Amino acid sequence: MKKNIILLCITFCLSNVFSQQEKPNVLIFYVDDLRAEIGSYGSKTAITPNIDDLAKDGVQFNKAYVQQAICAPSRMSTLTGLRPETLGIYSIFTPLRKVHKEIVSIPQFFQKNGYKTVSIGKVYHHSIDDEQYWTHHFKKENNSYVKPENIALMKRLKASGKKSIKGPAYEDADVADEAYKDGRVSKYAIETLKKVKDDKFLMFVGLSKPHLPFNAPKKYWDLYNKNDFTIPSREKPEGMYRLALSKWGELKGYYGIPQKGDLEDDLTRTLIHGYHASISYVDAQIGKVMKTLNELNLRKNTVVIFMSDHGYKIGEYGAWCKHSNVEIDVRVPLIISRETNYKKRKKNKISNALVENVDIFSTLVDICGLENAPITDGKSIVPVLNNPNKRWDKAAYSVYARGKKIMGVTTTDGNWRYTEWRNSITNAILESELYEHKSSLLSFVNLSGNKKYKKVEQRMKKLLEIQFPRDKPFLQNDIPRKR
Repeated sequence: MKKNIILLCITFCLSNVFSQQEKPNVLIFYVDDLRAEIGSYGSKTAITPNIDDLAKDGVQFNKAYVQQAICAPSRMSTLTGLRPETLGIYSIFTPLRKVHKEIVSIPQFFQKNGYKTVSIGKVYHHSIDDEQYWTHHFKKENNSYVKPENIALMKRLKASGKKSIKGPAYEDADVADEAYKDGRVSKYAIETLKKVKDDKFLMFVGLSKPHLPFNAPKKYWDLYNKNDFTIPSREKPEGMYRLALSKWGELKGYYGIPQKGDLEDDLTRTLIHGYHASISYVDAQIGKVMKTLNELNLRKNTVVIFMSDHGYKIGEYGAWCKHSNVEIDVRVPLIISRETNYKKRKKNKISNALVENVDIFSTLVDICGLENAPITDGKSIVPVLNNPNKRWDKAAYSVYARGKKIMGVTTTDGNWRYTEWRNSITNAILESELYEHKSSLLSFVNLSGNKKYKKVEQRMKKLLEIQFPRDKPFLQNDIPRKR
């Protein structure tokens, strides 16, 4: 009898040890164009119950930053752990593997370590990147319309030969979720989870909304009253560099959007309405996937990450979209919820530590206990996950190029943002900007050169030069776009 009890104890202890050593699965919701204003981040308008639940079940980072506010470079940076200035790619036109065949990416490394690697929807901007390193690959779908009048319009536009004209900037058809591509993304994710449930997996669920066009089922538009949305101030920051903001050509490329001047109030409200409907649509897809994860009893050994590739402007500063170094474009939502069998797991915690999307690769390697990982520009933030109040980095960094000749480099310490616009060849400073962001994503006065803030600017300048020294030229691997 005693021998049996001893054997049972040994078996239990060994199973405990093995379960603790078991490498976790990884599920990442990678969202496009989502700014750090959703329910759990204090938004007064965005309805995001499923994302909010995930925040309650993990650590929410209030000071998370991307390395460039544009899709392709930002996603490459996340998936390689290398900054845009390391990769030398600053535009959406250059696929990663066209210039970097030697770099080891997240899917490549995890596949090598025995994981099933899954890419669904928009993960890389260019679906051809790392195709061979995804064991399950559902490519990013093109935008589509389902309203008969918009389908007819698209046929007319195509027949006209005007290739540069896109369809309408929004649509609200009364259809099921799967009529639009993000609904199909969640469907594929659920189906794939059921296939890989007995394997070790790394799954990226790439949700395209709230990227333009704001196409979402009518029921998500119906969650909001258009007239409840206020028109953001169109005032531009006093003393802002003339090229700090883009001319938001991305939005102007859509049918029916005026090419000059500010958008009038009614259209502004409609687009803000569409942006919010798209967020709630994405939130619902996340809820479906999380429900399946729990039903399959996978949550106990699956770390879940929710993140965005960059922020977004919906009329602030009289501008739209991203493509800049301003705070609202580079600060993003980031939520990490550890697997439920992780002993040090933290729930419903907020961290104000400065972290960056470039840290994700190293963090995943640490969480999964993998060895011989490639050297990256980021570092594991597991210590912050274990202690959300831990003091961490002094600064976060981003870049934005204006063509081949001008490079904008920027840093934040969490309260202040300092930006230098430099000649890309000589590194000569053309102009500088200093903005206060202690309590807001927006700031309306450039304080650079103001004697009252001289010490702040000097300190921020030193922080900037740690990452962007004046004697180091910018690497340019971008291949010019063919015309």
